[in-house]
Amino acid sequence: MEELKFESQQKTATLSLDFQRYLVNDIDLNNKLIAVKGARGAGKTTLLLQIAKKNFDLEKTLYVSLDHIYFLDKKLYYLAKEFSDTGGIHLLLDEVHKYPNWSREIKLIYDNFPSLNVIFTSSSMLEIYRGESDLSRRAVTYNLKELSFREFISLDLGLELPKFSFEDILKNHNQIATNLLSQIKPLQLFGKYLKIGAYPYFKENEVEYNQKLLNTINLIIEIDVNAVEDLNYETLVKLKKLLIAIASSAPFTPNITKLSEKVGVSRNTLIQAIKILDRAGLVNELYKDASGIGVLTKPEKLFLNNTNLMYALAKENINIGNVRETFFLNQFKGLKEINLSVESDFIIDKKYTFEIGGKSKTKKQIAKLDNAYIAKDNIEIGFGNYIPVWLFGFMY
Repeated sequence: MEELKFESQQKTATLSLDFQRYLVNDIDLNNKLIAVKGARGAGKTTLLLQIAKKNFDLEKTLYVSLDHIYFLDKKLYYLAKEFSDTGGIHLLLDEVHKYPNWSREIKLIYDNFPSLNVIFTSSSMLEIYRGESDLSRRAVTYNLKELSFREFISLDLGLELPKFSFEDILKNHNQIATNLLSQIKPLQLFGKYLKIGAYPYFKENEVEYNQKLLNTINLIIEIDVNAVEDLNYETLVKLKKLLIAIASSAPFTPNITKLSEKVGVSRNTLIQAIKILDRAGLVNELYKDASGIGVLTKPEKLFLNNTNLMYALAKENINIGNVRETFFLNQFKGLKEINLSVESDFIIDKKYTFEIGGKSKTKKQIAKLDNAYIAKDNIEIGFGNYIPVWLFGFMY
């Protein structure tokens, strides 16, 4: 364990706190067992280390990734026991889905070592409450989204910018945008974000960003999905084929019969595959009404999860209207209830209707609706019910 302690302290010591993910300050560290889920590449490892550096006594903190060679012949439970017996308090476990029987051992750690606080990360694929040991009464779960537009700017330019609630943006968007314009040129930055801004590794090499994103997609399907679903090689190949098929048209209303023929799977298998890609953080399913959605209910519209995936996968099939809608959905997903609108593009919390469009978009389609807004692209500042679409990237 001494080697693991050394590696943990070395990682924490060299970590910068200049840029911090939004969840760093949102997680309630009073909880004894905390789960952080998120797609590969979103920054879960950095988040864990930043939490440790900001909040914990590092002498009593141990960070370890569960794909470490240490676990080839040793058990997580006995590591936790030794750590607790020697005065350890904070155990940070990265990538638990790569460790067999993870839920059983974490349950035992929770039950048997009351002085130990555990934070663990996992793939967004992992259904934490469906493990063989039920953690639903023990773990508090948080979801780490990709970088918001606000976070991208903060990381790219080194600026500390505030976040705003959805309600605040609706009421005060003109003043908020005016204040932000004194610090940034949002339209130029927004174009960059849509192409290469959703994942932190754009800072490493912007030129190679798309290739790294394609590599990440492969790893999500071949490793993360497979670790949770235990699929055979042929099925994994068909998942990739399905993702490409979605990317070439998304957002679109899927014809399940045609799509299943194109991919080479049955209708039910196709719907299950779409849901796997949704859980993996690669696509977003959307419905007019999300209540009562069953496991074999086909989505009414399919989107890629974020605009960077569109540029990496769809390439020549990019439509700017589709890009705007994908951005808007991505920024709201997990923060607010968002559904397809019968009259327009989206409806938020079953109350606020949004039409997404370019600079020339008018209110004609939503003129007779209450609580209806236009999220406009290519404007720096809005007025009345016209709100710059980029401003919805400041909600987290």
